Amino acid sequence: MIAKNVAQLRKNLHKRMDFVQNNVLKVLNSSALLVEGSAKESIQRGIKSGKTYRRGGVVHQASAEGEAPATDTGFLVSNITHQFAKKGKTMASKVLSKANYSEFLEFGTRNMGARPFLQPALEKNRAAIKQKFIKENLLKK
Repeated sequence: MIAKNVAQLRKNLHKRMDFVQNNVLKVLNSSALLVEGSAKESIQRGIKSGKTYRRGGVVHQASAEGEAPATDTGFLVSNITHQFAKKGKTMASKVLSKANYSEFLEFGTRNMGARPFLQPALEKNRAAIKQKFIKENLLKK
């Protein structure tokens, strides 16, 4: 009788763990998509107050230091994505830009002030991400 109860308890525990892992995966993925979308939006639609210049027949409004980069060719936006990783019991999701110049924009260089777009996107969505974890009972208020 005790062995049967222990076996049932283990079965129920495994079901619960699968449920929790699925909820964590869902929240991590939706949170990464939220941050990814905000980063892209800040580049495509955010306020830009840098230099205006003409290249060919196109007038371009650049970003100023502290603003998200201004889109020009769309390469930066098309290279912003998210990834999910699981190692043992640890799950993580990250938003990244695969454009080779992303780090220079995010943090600046000796000759150019930073034009951050990833960290501000995370900060903008921090409270919403926390609420997602609370809603799924993965975090207490």
